[in-house]
Amino acid sequence: MAACPCGRGGAYEDCCGPLHAGAPAPDAEALMRSRYSAYVREDADYLLRSWHASTRPGELSFDAPRAQRPTWLKLDVLRHAATGADSAEVEFVARYRIGGGSVVRMREHSRFVREDGHWFYLDALQG
Repeated sequence: MAACPCGRGGAYEDCCGPLHAGAPAPDAEALMRSRYSAYVREDADYLLRSWHASTRPGELSFDAPRAQRPTWLKLDVLRHAATGADSAEVEFVARYRIGGGSVVRMREHSRFVREDGHWFYLDALQG
């Protein structure tokens, strides 16, 4: 079994795989980790399904030539905090490389909301 890209330490089939197949994420951190894994696996359908309708783009594709797409290397979750009964924030650092370039360190502070028992990515806080 392949290790899950999210870095939690388990096999993909036991970690993010069930979420990608439709199981609800237990919390915002699990959803964020599953979204990272979806970027690694280039699963645009899951990314769109897990994006809140109010901020979701009309489409998302991974059609750029392979050399122009990121190769995701590592995810570090810095903080996960509930901000209300159905809202949370996750701060993380994701590392990636495009082509033979240097490693890029992307830090994001994301907001999530829960509706009807399902967590959704809302947006990223600026600044």
